[in-house]
Formats: sequence, structure tokens, C-alpha cells
Amino acid sequence: MTTTNEVLEDLAADIDEVARLVEGLDDAAWSGSTPAPGWSIADQIAHLTFIFTLAKNAAAAPDRFRAMTAAAAQDFDGAVNAALARFNTFPPRELLARFRAEGDASLEALASVPAGQVVPWLVRPLPPAVLASAGMMEVFGHGQDVADALGVRREPTDRLRHLVRFAFLTRDFGYEARGITPPADPFRFVLTAPSGEVWAVGPEDAAQTVSGPAHDFCLLVTRRRHRDDLGLTATGGDAEAWLDIAQAYRGPAGEGRTPGQFAQAVG
Repeated sequence: MTTTNEVLEDLAADIDEVARLVEGLDDAAWSGSTPAPGWSIADQIAHLTFIFTLAKNAAAAPDRFRAMTAAAAQDFDGAVNAALARFNTFPPRELLARFRAEGDASLEALASVPAGQVVPWLVRPLPPAVLASAGMMEVFGHGQDVADALGVRREPTDRLRHLVRFAFLTRDFGYEARGITPPADPFRFVLTAPSGEVWAVGPEDAAQTVSGPAHDFCLLVTRRRHRDDLGLTATGGDAEAWLDIAQAYRGPAGEGRTPGQFAQAVG
């Protein structure tokens, strides 16, 4: 069983990887567009900085967290845009320093949560390990946007296992975002890790399965690649339809990506 410390250690490595992607950029490059319409590289880092600020306060200062997220309950998109306006006004070097500092502070705060205790989050309280896995999903997706903007291919690692399990827990988010009633029966994901290990999540007798490379799966559930450009296979009508709507985050699905949008191989 994965421990909170294991997830936090892997999240720390992911944060460092994204920081290294941007640390050598000049100011003009920070303003460059990413595949997310209307989002610059600075916007991507600002968003992640805001997410870490939320997580830090959720774990260490719950009352402050509730005050910060009160607006999001009424206007989710407005709250996200307000966060971007708050953080992306900093010069690139300062924004990067804040990204690292808020990331480290969130890791420390989550590590300090007593065993068995949950922390408040946007919809319901979550165990620290699950919240950290959500953070990995955010870093993976927004980090991919930065990498795509820079024309860089990130080398996938077995740290993706946390995102795979998180996507299993959040299978229904794509349905909820579109007002569709989710299937009653669970899916099974059978995915090949970057190391070659096979990860299987879900009941062995599940009629609906998704299989293929774990990296492709993570690109799918963060909507950073179109399903047509990924090596994923579905068994069962529900699983096949899910590949079109999969997302591991709450709220609007966004525009996603179009088939063949990226000339390079996946990643």
C-alpha cells in the first residue's frame, strides 16, 4: 500500500522537474503561449502556485483555506482567473521562487497531518495522500503544457502510478462535467508502467477495461492528448465511450486537444 510519504516524495520530484523546465527561460519566453488556449507559461506556473497555496492552507490553516475557497463555490472559473491575476503579475524569477516555496510548504503541511486525519478540500475532505495525488495530476497536466510549449519531451517515470490510482478514484468526473449518469459497474485499468511493470487497478472480473501504456493513460485523463493519438484500448461499450470524456479533475472539461495536434511522439 502506498504511503503518504511516498506520494509526497514523488510529488516533490515532479515539482522540481517542472521548475527545471522554466528556470532558464528569459522573460519573453515566460509570456509564450501554451497549448491551453489563452494560457501562457507564466499562467501555468501561477496556477500551480495557487494550487499549492490552497493545499498548504487546507492542511495547516483550514479556516484560511475555507475563506480562500468561498468564492470558488459560487464561481469556479472566476476563482481560477482571480488566482492567475494574483500570481502571474510577479516577475518570472519571483514567480518561480514562489512556485518552489509554495510547493515545498504544501508538502511539509501535508506531511504533518496526523495519521488517519483528512483535510478540507474543494468538494469534500480528502486524506493527505489523495490530495497529494491530485497535486501530481495538476503538475503532470500543466507541466505537459509547458513542455509542449517549449518543444520538450519529458521522460515518463513510475511516479505516474499515483496519477493512475487517482484517475481510478475520479473515473466519474468526466460524466459529471457533462451531466451524464456514470455506469454503475467499476472499470479495470491494466496499464504498462514506464519501467515495464504492469499496473492493474479495479476488479479482476470487470467487464469494462482500459489497457495500454500508463503514460498515454495519464495524458488522456489530463486531456493533454486526444485519444486517437494514444495507444489505449477499451473493452466494453462503456469503457470505449469513456475514452472520449475521461478527465481526472473536477469542473469544466476544457477544449482538450485535437487529433494529430502534436507532430512528435506522445509525451
